[in-house]
Amino acid sequence: MTIQRKTTRRVFLARTTAAAGGVAAFQFVPSRVLGRQDEAAPSDQIVLGNIGVGGRGSAFLRPGMTAAICDVDDDHLKRAAERVRGNPGLYKDYRDLLDRKDIDAVTIGTPDHWHGIMTVHACEAGKDVYVEKPACKTIEEGQAMVEAANLYARVVQVGSQGRSTDAAYHACQYIRNGNLGTIRKVTCWHYENPKDDGTTPNSTSPPSLDWDKWLGPARSMPYNSQKVHFNFRWLLDFGGGQIRDRGAHVMSVALWLMNADHTGPVSVEATGEPPYKGVWDCPCTMNVIYEFKDPDWTMTWTQPGEKLLDAPFGAKYWGDKDTLIVTGGDGGCGTEEKAMKYQVPGGGVEVFKSPGHFQNWLDCIRTREKPLMHIEAGVRVANLCILGNISYILGRKLEWDPVKEIVKNDDEANRMLFRPGRGEWYL
Repeated sequence: MTIQRKTTRRVFLARTTAAAGGVAAFQFVPSRVLGRQDEAAPSDQIVLGNIGVGGRGSAFLRPGMTAAICDVDDDHLKRAAERVRGNPGLYKDYRDLLDRKDIDAVTIGTPDHWHGIMTVHACEAGKDVYVEKPACKTIEEGQAMVEAANLYARVVQVGSQGRSTDAAYHACQYIRNGNLGTIRKVTCWHYENPKDDGTTPNSTSPPSLDWDKWLGPARSMPYNSQKVHFNFRWLLDFGGGQIRDRGAHVMSVALWLMNADHTGPVSVEATGEPPYKGVWDCPCTMNVIYEFKDPDWTMTWTQPGEKLLDAPFGAKYWGDKDTLIVTGGDGGCGTEEKAMKYQVPGGGVEVFKSPGHFQNWLDCIRTREKPLMHIEAGVRVANLCILGNISYILGRKLEWDPVKEIVKNDDEANRMLFRPGRGEWYL
């Protein structure tokens, strides 16, 4: 199917509504992926397209699987093509990659402000998706991603890979089997956001980079090397600081351990120290309090917080019987020995053990099951990060409705749950 060059959220929701009365979703599953009769369906039969391969996205390149690569930086494309070898298709516009009928699934390793629109378009094109965390930049984008995945029956894995680590698995079994008792508090810690010294002037973008396409749905602004590639993390327009980077890892593990993927907080209150100069505008220090109900518990995000087990970031779980520390939250998770050595008793709670985050996604492409960090869970985690930043920007507590996904009695905050997009790039 050819990607529509302009897909508005109104049009997308109309398609969703029209489909609701019939078959729940459309299926696009090539026979080579599922296998037929005695024919095996190994992961290398899944044909991949990789979108965004400059940083984290380069980790998803798979020689023998990757047939197409997209990036708005020619240098990234060149390096990725050399790693993949063979003759992959090279693209500057991801929609041209999605138009290819031979691509079964795509990875999205772009800056955060591209995740939503690319995932929706990929689902429309019948591709399964591995999208890096955080899942979305706005609440509206997350809603559209969930709707697209469900409508088109796509397998969408969000790249918070902490859930697929051995330590998180053991910590989850330890907690789910009641060893901490009733948990009323989770405290997350992380070091501060970096500070820009303000000495880098705006300039012309390098010839290898299409700056306008890099901006995409974000507002137009001059090029500055302190904004692009990994530095996008420190601008609210693109990334959103440590809370949207490592926070999406730490809080992903927290929601899984607390069995809270289906819900969200009822209030969010954030404070922080704004940067003093430069182009980076994320708060240097930050404290966020999330209040959950039914069951009642709180989670705090603090940067810097109390560093435990000599780990730069992680979380501590406070129960009425015991506590547990889980360090990290990404691929480098760790936990205490008591959890690692715990054996689930007969009749106890056994949680899913991932074969690896990327492999879990490939397995689910074949089985059509939901992956461990499915899009609904990924969006719930991203919402925590988004609401924390909105509360910081507005300087006030938000009363959140996790079912309707609106801020109660706060029109200004609700206007910040979406963004208008730019030019042809909008939902």
